[in-house]
Amino acid sequence: MTAGPLTSEPVGAPTAAESERQKLRKHFGRFDILFFLLCTIVGVDTIGTVASSGAESFTWLIVLAAVFFVPSALLTAELGAAFPDEGGPYIWTSRAFGRLAGAVNNFLYWITNPVWLGGTLSVSAVTAYTTFFNDGKDLSTPAFYVFTVAFVWIGVLAAILSFDVGKWIPTIGAWSRFLLLGLFTVTVVVYGIQHGLHGFGLGDFSPTYAGFVVLVPVLMFNFVGFELPSTAGDEMTDAQKDIPYAVFRSAALAVLLYALPILGILLVLPVKTITGLGGFIDAIRQVFTVYGGHVTGDGTATLNGVGSVLGDLAAILFILTVLSSGVTWVMGSDRALAVSGYDGAAPRFLGVISSRFGTPVRVNILSGLVSTAVLVLAHELTNGSAAKLFGAVLGLAVSTTLVSYLGIFPALAVLRHKAPEVPRPYKAPAPLAISIVLTAFVLYACVQLVAPGAPFNWFSSAYAPDGWSHAERGKYLLTELLPLIGFMLLGVLFWALGKPTRAARR
Repeated sequence: MTAGPLTSEPVGAPTAAESERQKLRKHFGRFDILFFLLCTIVGVDTIGTVASSGAESFTWLIVLAAVFFVPSALLTAELGAAFPDEGGPYIWTSRAFGRLAGAVNNFLYWITNPVWLGGTLSVSAVTAYTTFFNDGKDLSTPAFYVFTVAFVWIGVLAAILSFDVGKWIPTIGAWSRFLLLGLFTVTVVVYGIQHGLHGFGLGDFSPTYAGFVVLVPVLMFNFVGFELPSTAGDEMTDAQKDIPYAVFRSAALAVLLYALPILGILLVLPVKTITGLGGFIDAIRQVFTVYGGHVTGDGTATLNGVGSVLGDLAAILFILTVLSSGVTWVMGSDRALAVSGYDGAAPRFLGVISSRFGTPVRVNILSGLVSTAVLVLAHELTNGSAAKLFGAVLGLAVSTTLVSYLGIFPALAVLRHKAPEVPRPYKAPAPLAISIVLTAFVLYACVQLVAPGAPFNWFSSAYAPDGWSHAERGKYLLTELLPLIGFMLLGVLFWALGKPTRAARR
């Protein structure tokens, strides 16, 4: 029988785990976890993508908050407090389903984040820069690479730093969110008073199945991440008390911080002009004309005076916000991969904690290299089109992320059955129902990502992604499935390479 990781078992930890865990330092307090979670969950890079579906996107956001977001918070609060070991979701999945399942799931959980950092987040940051500091003109290819490579490696450096220093990035990122989204919301009100807003009838908010298919994967991508601080469980000062506290407070703040800007964009911009990449940035530029500037007849916004100054400030806050999103996810997922390395579910070389920094420097550097490779490859394959690069990488990041939760969400019910003796400072109600509902949502979203509209309207005109025809549905399916299958096989390879570590503990 395959046992779970010894880091979660009553018997002694393997030598590799003991030696590495001794290098970890406890610097992660209650408010650090709260700010970390806000940076993890509240991402501004996908706000435009959600808003581009119109008023019903607001309706689906509220629905998903109730039936998906809240149950996932309850699940994480129990697992994080009951199994507070370093590695978090890797520990839960491995103990519930064995090291092989943990290895595959953890590889998917990790690989998403360097892909996301090097693709979606870096392109969002450069778009904010060009919009406000370069008159909307694209950077030359060398300048693009200088900006984006610097963005990636600043994020990697922040992840490498000792957590007592690195944790300030999430803190700054959380306050950047408060300032950016708060200033934008207030300015929308001022703009509405001066210029009027787009009106909505109740019918515009009516949810449709087509909207559900398009929006649910992206909204779920936005609404996952409660478990990420638990990847640093051994670095928390009091995980069993602080995790439930931070999870529930961040959940309430996150819904508010998503709902207000999405509603603001819909009130300011015509739906047909909202794009996934530039929707939020364009809305900021337009409403900030109330401080100085004007909007031409074709909808182009120009800022001057105080409006230009505040626009530049908003761009800086936006860049800090997307950077902190990437940093928190890299910090967490890199720790989970390092734990699987010293637990025998990945190469031992990766399972090393730096004695100097108390962080998994080797995995951090690997993440930076993967991010840089994704950045260069995606830029070249899309011929430098920022919009195409953004869309392509976002789709891969969403699908890979959600697949990893097919291992995390069922762990609540399984561990209630397999480990009833473990003390649980917080217990989620109806654990079996929560696991079933959340897993079903994720499974449905994964199907829609690879085969939009399936099973009844696969690739019909209402569901086919932009730029794809019904005749290309098989090709699209392969472009989505092959990377996922490849990542899963790499997870199996990592597990095989961890065999010497597993053998050494016998």
